[in-house]
Amino acid sequence: MHYGHELQFGTFITPKNDPPQFAVRLAELSEASGYDLVTFQDHPYQPAFHDTQTLLTWVAARTERIHLAANVTNLPLRPPAVLARAAASLDLLSGGRFELGLGAGGFWDAIEAMGGRKLTPGQAVDALSEGIDVIRGIWDQGERARFQIDGTYYRVDGAKRGPAPAHNIPIIIGALKPRMLRLIGRKGDGWLPSLGYMQPGDYAAGNARIDEAAIAAGRDPREIRRMVNIGGRFGGAGGGFLNGPAAQWVEQLLPYVIDDGVGTFILASDDPGTIAHFAEEVAPALREAAARELRTADAAASVDSIALSGGGPSTGSGTSVVRNSTVRAKRRDGIDYDAVPASLAADAIEPGDSGYVRVKSTYMRGGAPGLVLRPADAGQVAEAVDFARANPDVPLGVRSGGHGISGRSTNDGGIVIDLSRLNAMEVLDEANRLVRVEAGARWQDVAAFLAPHGWALSSGDYGGVGVGGLATAGGIGWLVREHGLTIDHVRAVEMVLADGSIVRADAAQHPDLFWAVRGAGANMGIVTAFEFEVDEVGTLGFAQLAFDASDTAGFLQAWGDWVVDSPRDVTSFLLMGGARPGEPPVVQVMAVIDSEDPDTVIARLQPLAEVAPLIGQDVRLTTYESIMANAADGSHGAEGEPTARTGLIGRITPEFAADAARFVASGATYFFQLRAVGGAVHDVPADATAFAHRSAEFSVVAFGSSRHRTSERWNELLASHFSGSYVSFETELGPELVAAAYPPATLERLRAIKREVDPGNVFRDNTNIEPA
Repeated sequence: MHYGHELQFGTFITPKNDPPQFAVRLAELSEASGYDLVTFQDHPYQPAFHDTQTLLTWVAARTERIHLAANVTNLPLRPPAVLARAAASLDLLSGGRFELGLGAGGFWDAIEAMGGRKLTPGQAVDALSEGIDVIRGIWDQGERARFQIDGTYYRVDGAKRGPAPAHNIPIIIGALKPRMLRLIGRKGDGWLPSLGYMQPGDYAAGNARIDEAAIAAGRDPREIRRMVNIGGRFGGAGGGFLNGPAAQWVEQLLPYVIDDGVGTFILASDDPGTIAHFAEEVAPALREAAARELRTADAAASVDSIALSGGGPSTGSGTSVVRNSTVRAKRRDGIDYDAVPASLAADAIEPGDSGYVRVKSTYMRGGAPGLVLRPADAGQVAEAVDFARANPDVPLGVRSGGHGISGRSTNDGGIVIDLSRLNAMEVLDEANRLVRVEAGARWQDVAAFLAPHGWALSSGDYGGVGVGGLATAGGIGWLVREHGLTIDHVRAVEMVLADGSIVRADAAQHPDLFWAVRGAGANMGIVTAFEFEVDEVGTLGFAQLAFDASDTAGFLQAWGDWVVDSPRDVTSFLLMGGARPGEPPVVQVMAVIDSEDPDTVIARLQPLAEVAPLIGQDVRLTTYESIMANAADGSHGAEGEPTARTGLIGRITPEFAADAARFVASGATYFFQLRAVGGAVHDVPADATAFAHRSAEFSVVAFGSSRHRTSERWNELLASHFSGSYVSFETELGPELVAAAYPPATLERLRAIKREVDPGNVFRDNTNIEPA
């Protein structure tokens, strides 16, 4: 019986500590030879052995690709809560390469001598079962309930969960006895016996017990990878099991793949020659023979004979991706999980997966999507779009970087297409400063990529924002008055349309689509890569100033006049919130001056310094790369649903300044920002792109929440002052918001283009432009 697992190979190495690097060198050889897994026995009472957990960590640092595990961890001497955190940490540090082998213990006199509690075989099984519950409970960082286990052998009362591992760490159990096999069926992800301790027929009998227990527990037996430790000698004519030439090994191991479903063979050997010989002669020949036999025997039928519902898609050659029952139990209604394309299934993340906590939310907004697809290229993006189109009744979010002020890059119970793996950058034409940037790259990485050339591309103000969302909406960044919006530098896009087709759009090919993408791209498809013409940008002046804004209205108007009347080499943003009790309101002003001359920088700032008392300042010469290097590399894990409102205005009038001061003083916002927009933005005709508000001087945005009555006060005090809005910063939805973002002629043209490229309105979960 074949269980649909891709055939893998590993090594089983003795953790000798004399010489200290003995086991490490064999692990490095295993990786160089192409093995999938390297394992070490865990007998901490042996003075001639390294501590296995320490050894695993060292080997992880010395390797790049190969997975690692104990064969198997001695749980009676490893407290499960501590082991869980150690395992998660090593998995994170190694990039998802750790697998947890567990055993109930052996050599009980030695265990007892080191402080372990001696158990009967039945007690050992029960202790291991409780230990698994503790380990999985620690890993479940997304679970908010208090973590409590009041077991016979292990007790947990309020332990903090986490960290979540980088991937779903499989728990592989080494066992032979019936009770332990039934435990594997109920809770294990893999079975790892040693063939040397088994008689003919034992493996098949063990499979049967595991399968019976799995089905009784509501699990699919394919969730459990079948593994085995093997050993032998390469000889001449052959003599006995695994004692002969490589061809004999292939012949004798093949039935374990075809008949018993073994998915992983682990070679127990400390001999470098044997390790290399097996990798060169046995592993590829066995893979080829197994694939041939499975095709001939119609492996799909044998897999189906044991399958329960929810098994997952086939990946070819008799293999499949099978989500475990814990993951399937947390699936959301309305999504056809079993139809996820095979190319996407292995990297997809569901609510029950360990990595879910890192992808469910954005920088500012909590989310709970039912499925996060992570394509690696445009072809996989097309497959993801096809899948989303086949699940029309659930929300669809597209995420390039995880920022998502508007909230449209996550959702509740829907599908998210996460482009973060599409992050490559390259120079296409150095003479013309033409670069290609994939949509999942982050702006601080783009700045770092361009810096060695003396180039920069105006983006936003936060380096953690993904390229795709900003470069299809506008891009109001630190160089906007001198160099325009980010979309003004786009020369071509590669994108996936609603029907799954992949197109290139520029001024000559699909010109209407190219027009629409620059300002309304989220409605038209998914851009996977951009071609930008970037600017030559050298040393910059960067000022961070704090002012006493007791006269808030007066300061807002003076700052606005200073920005508009300054040369275009000045771009400034202003930020304020409510005043602290007993203290005057404080305004923070940040400004970029495109000059390497300190006197010029000071001269540009001097008029503003005379407007109000200056209570803090930091003015320096720096680079655009340094200004944008303000984001951590960690994942986004926000909670809550903040409200964000936005509008575009011309010069700041006394009336707007007074109403803005009242709005801030009301407590309706904790973050009130104005960004300069004018200058070079005015040079582009209003009908040249879908971003039509070219006369704007400032973008205004306020964050708050419904309990702070943010929208109510915004509509009451500020809405009448605006002549447009910026889609990236608006959380509210509705036709009036669409009309605010796009003037009538622009909207009419956008609706006609939408009818051509997305007549079914697949890309609707945003500031939605309905097809004409």
